[in-house]
Amino acid sequence: MLNQLRQDHANMARILHVLQLKQKTLAAGERPNFQLVREVVDYILDYQEGFTQPLEKVCTERLKQVAPESEEVTRRLAKDYRSLKAQLKRLSDDLDMILMDAVIPMDRFADDLRAYVEAHRAYLRDERELLFPLIREHFKDGDLETLAESLPEGAAAKLERLQEAYPELYAELRDAPEPAT
Repeated sequence: MLNQLRQDHANMARILHVLQLKQKTLAAGERPNFQLVREVVDYILDYQEGFTQPLEKVCTERLKQVAPESEEVTRRLAKDYRSLKAQLKRLSDDLDMILMDAVIPMDRFADDLRAYVEAHRAYLRDERELLFPLIREHFKDGDLETLAESLPEGAAAKLERLQEAYPELYAELRDAPEPAT
């Protein structure tokens, strides 16, 4: 299960790299493929809803039981996660306006996109450095099985549907260079 979480982090780092490339295009005064940016944002929102939230809920509850001292870390990560989700929702709303040809200040959107990518990367780093060691130290095999079972029913099939639903994103991921972590 920990290996799966690490793989999920690597995949998200690649997705964030795609967003960063589009943000740099925008900051340079060029128009990125906003439909692709829409796909990336929608994918992350779907991923958070279907995968991240259920896993983190089970993980946090179990850590409270086996390692009460972890509560400060899990509370901070939960707060950071809520902030990330709010940032992403604002980006999503702005993208809706852009795709409807509404006037949105592109420099503000580029700044918001950069801030989101940086915040999400910091969140992933904190999970790797703070949460994963707690899981490794305190979870037994049964805990990891419970964590794996906490995925929503049909999660693997849903991930395949997401891949089919966002073909431009997956083409971009395939062609993008590997990000430095």
